[in-house]
Amino acid sequence: MSRKLKIILPKTGGRDRSGKVAVRHIGGRHKRFLRLIDFRRDKKDVIGKVVGFEYDPNRTVDIALIQYGDGEKRYILKPEGLALQSEVVSGEDAEIKPGNALPIAKIPIGTVVHNIELTPGRGGQIVRSAGSSAMVLSREDNFTHIKMPSGEVRRIDSRCFVTIGQLSNVEWKNRKLGKAGRSRHMGIRPSVRGVAMDPRSHPHGGGEGRSGIGMTTPKTYYGRPAVGKTRKKGKYSDKYIVSRRKAKR
Repeated sequence: MSRKLKIILPKTGGRDRSGKVAVRHIGGRHKRFLRLIDFRRDKKDVIGKVVGFEYDPNRTVDIALIQYGDGEKRYILKPEGLALQSEVVSGEDAEIKPGNALPIAKIPIGTVVHNIELTPGRGGQIVRSAGSSAMVLSREDNFTHIKMPSGEVRRIDSRCFVTIGQLSNVEWKNRKLGKAGRSRHMGIRPSVRGVAMDPRSHPHGGGEGRSGIGMTTPKTYYGRPAVGKTRKKGKYSDKYIVSRRKAKR
């Protein structure tokens, strides 16, 4: 069965369905196609071969085109060490090598992984950006402790699938755009400092001359606190966090 791997990605300009700006600093952008990535890796125990690597404008990591024995093609996120004509497979008994997907319960302690599911069968939701990886630390009952890129240690259901390896394009953060125009081609509009605005446009605005923000703590454009512990208290996922990420010094 063949399926479309690319569809045109519509532009929103940062507007929601009512036409109001929901996300600022979005606009313009070159025409893009949305590549449909196989985050679920639900084609179990069928060997696929890597037939190409591609750039995806919608994400920081490169993607790999996989062709399976029945003729179907799918995109997956490209991990470091994956080569052309390499074989990848998803399943309970898959080999521990880059690009293969397995349940966390089958993965040895200390293995580096990415594209991690939070709910079995839902597909990978976290650790999907360029150069990122997590590590399997330990096991506890039906859960596995995973160390996230942030340093946070999290309990995840051992039935969840993950993919082996660290994601490619590790040097992505060191790139330089080179000119303002490239940023506009990517759909990023300029940001203006709140203190440079008038008081009706931003909580930091107003004042005669360079007067600072005029308040004890900074606020966002919408008036919410922008410093300190901004995580929602009593969040549903609190029970899955073993240790918080380490604060930057």
